[in-house]
Amino acid sequence: MSETPDEAVYSGPPIRLVIFDFDGTLSDSGDWFLSVIDQIARRFHFRTVKDGEVEMLRHKSSREVIAFLGIARWKLPLIARHVRGLVGREAHHIALFPGTPGLLDRLSATGVKIALVTSNSEANARNILGPDCAAKIDFYACGASLFGKAPKFRKVLKKMGIPAAQALSIGDETRDVDAAREVGMRAGSVLWGYASEAALAGQAPDTLFRTPEEILAYVAGRRG
Repeated sequence: MSETPDEAVYSGPPIRLVIFDFDGTLSDSGDWFLSVIDQIARRFHFRTVKDGEVEMLRHKSSREVIAFLGIARWKLPLIARHVRGLVGREAHHIALFPGTPGLLDRLSATGVKIALVTSNSEANARNILGPDCAAKIDFYACGASLFGKAPKFRKVLKKMGIPAAQALSIGDETRDVDAAREVGMRAGSVLWGYASEAALAGQAPDTLFRTPEEILAYVAGRRG
C-alpha cells in the first residue's frame, strides 16, 4: 500500500471529505445480522450459513460471498429492502462501535466534511447513530444497492463540490474499496468490521485502519 497512517510528510491532495460506510464500520451490526441470516435465507431461498462457515466467508470478497450463498443478482434489491425493514424494527439491538461517537466528534471538529453512504436507510442510520452523532454527518446518501455505491459517491461529491481526489472512503468490505476506486477516491478499510484483513488487503486499499485513532491521524496528516 502506498500510504500509511504515520507518514511524517505528505504533499498530495488534501482530504476535505470522509465518506463512511455504516454497517460494520460505524455500526456494530454483525452479530445481529448473523442472528437473522437464516430466516432471510429461508425467505429468499438461498444457502444458510453454518457456524463453521462464518470465518471462512470473512476471507472472501463480497462477490464471492454472494456466489457461495447462491443468491441470484435479481434478488439483491429485494433482500436489501427486507433487511432495511428488519433493522427498522430491531434497531434497539444494534449499537455503534465504542469509538464511533468520539471519532465523528473529533473528525467534525477538524473542519473535514463527513458523509454517509450505505445500503441501509437514512432513518435507520439516524436512529442507531442517535441525535448527537447524526448531527455530525453533513450529507446522507442512503439506500445504495449492494454493488451500487459508486453512483452514491458521485452524488455526494457533486453535492458537496469536492473533487474525488480530495475524498476518502472508509468501509469494511471489499466492495467498498471497489466503489471508491471506480470514482477515483482514496479507499481506507477498517479491520473491526466484516471482511478479514487478508481479504481487504487483497483489494489494495490506500490504508488499513486498526483503530478509530488511526483514522484521525491519517486524515490529520493529509489536511494540506
